[in-house]
Formats: sequence, structure tokens, C-alpha cells
Amino acid sequence: MPNLNAETSLNEHSSVRSVYSFVSETVQEFSIKDLEHFTGIKAHTIRAWEQRYGLLSPRRTSTNIRFYTSEDLKRLLNVSLLNQHGHKISQIASMEEREIQTTIRSLGSASTSEDHWLGMLKISMLNFDEQLFRSVSTTYIEQSGFSELLLKLYLPFMGQIGMLWLTNAICPAHEHFVSNLIRQRLFRAVDELPPVEAGYDDQTFALFLPEREIHDISLLMVHYLLRKAGYRSLFLGQSVPIEDLGQMAPLFPNLTCVAYCTTYPAEHGVEDYLRRVMRECSEDSVSFHFAGRVFAGVDTPSDRIQLHGDGQSLIGTLLSS
Repeated sequence: MPNLNAETSLNEHSSVRSVYSFVSETVQEFSIKDLEHFTGIKAHTIRAWEQRYGLLSPRRTSTNIRFYTSEDLKRLLNVSLLNQHGHKISQIASMEEREIQTTIRSLGSASTSEDHWLGMLKISMLNFDEQLFRSVSTTYIEQSGFSELLLKLYLPFMGQIGMLWLTNAICPAHEHFVSNLIRQRLFRAVDELPPVEAGYDDQTFALFLPEREIHDISLLMVHYLLRKAGYRSLFLGQSVPIEDLGQMAPLFPNLTCVAYCTTYPAEHGVEDYLRRVMRECSEDSVSFHFAGRVFAGVDTPSDRIQLHGDGQSLIGTLLSS
């Protein structure tokens, strides 16, 4: 398999400061269920910490409904990180905010969990905080490399965004904000890769989105990782008709078509869509990989089609081929 170890250098000319100093003071309102979705900490645990140790101080609306702010969310993420590293909740509760941040920095970036980096990305999204997003990304690249940023942070992050959107914890503007920041990094990273020298019979990946599907970020990540690993990857983009893929077969006799679906096909139409793929692209030399939550647990109609419930499964299979 081609080498994936060497990392593309993405120089950030400004020095990297602590991500914690970049969180803005924008006030947003969250329910305790929203906090659970963002942090992974169960609502009853949050409530217990709040009542027993006074970790959070929820406010109330004019109609007496409790809510939390982005500062509460940030504090809860920091508390969770310290607790994961052996600090007792009673000890953390007695700390001032400055002491909490100093203790977190003393852990060292290498010991900071992916869950915490994901939490900081979520805060940057909530506050439309580009500086925080860039700082988290740059720090992680320096620590682990760009490919790991995609696999360990960006791919899981995009998956979680879908769930947050379904629970109304975020709006489309939040998703568009972070999607465009990630897209900028990906285009730059792909452009810096050397061209792939591939022969006529070499395996070729055609990355596409079905008609009516426009969410291309996860597919762009797959494109970068394939190119980085030395494969010939053609990024076709949004709303590609199935019959167009069949027309590529004479040019690429070892063609694998890859799609990452977010909104189309709908859950009730998956099987019909896969049958249409087989009908409109009948060339035996063309195989397909479809990824996305909608394909989890679905039986494939053909040995030419492989289905994946998430991006990690898709990438693992492609890079091991």
C-alpha cells in the first residue's frame, strides 16, 4: 500500500497561542440536553455536579426556564478534561477559572484527548470564532499531522454536526461556517500534494455526490487522504448523474466510484437508489463504495457495491485495498 506517513506541511505564520484564550464572550442559550449532546456527559451527571459542587450556574428566561451559556459549556468541557486526567470533581469545583486553564495547559498538548479538541471545535462553531477554529486545527497539526487532523477530528466533527443539527442545537449557518473553514484547508492541502503518476490500468477512484446532494466536505477529506496515499483520485463534486460514471469506464478499466451521502438518498429510498445505480451503471469493471449514516445496516444488492455507516469505515477500507 502507498505510504501515508509523511505529512504535508501547512505553515501558519503566526505563533500558536492557547486555544482557551480565544473563546469569545458571545452569549447563547443551551438546555441541559444541549450540553449533553455537545459534551457527551449525561444530563443527570451534569445536574448532580451542579447541585453538589456548584460547577455551573444556569440562568432563567423570563418564563422561568433554565438555560446555560457558552461559558457554561466551555467550563464543562474543561472540567471533563481534568476529570479524565485524575482530578476529582470536588477539587476542580474549588478552582478559579484561571487555575483551571493553567492546570489544563500543564497537561501538555500530547495528553489532550480528541474529545476535548472536538469540544473546542464545537465552541468555535457556536461562537462563529474563526480564530479559535484555526488555533485548534494548527495546534493539532503540529502535534499529530494533517492526516490525523482529518481522521481524528474533522471526520468525527462533521458526523456530530449532523446530530446537533437534528436536535436543533445548531442552525445551518453554524454548519456552513465550519464547513467553509475546513474546505479552505482541504483545497490548500490538496493543491500542495505532488501529482500522481498513474498508468492506464492502475486503480482510479472517482469521488462524487449523487444528484441533489451538495454536502462535499467529508468527500473532500477522502480525496485528500487517497491522494496523500499515492492513489489517483478524481474529485467530481456535487450532483453527478449515475450514467455519467458509466461513461468513464472505457477510460479507466479499474474504476472505483466513491460517494459520501448526507441528505440524499433518503432513508426510505436507499434500496431503490442502489438498484438504480446497478441499472444505470452496469459495467462490471466499475465498483462502488457508499458511506453515510443512511447506509448503516442496509444489505448491499450486489458484490460491486460496498456500504459503510461512517467515514472512518470507508477510509479504512479504501486505504487497505
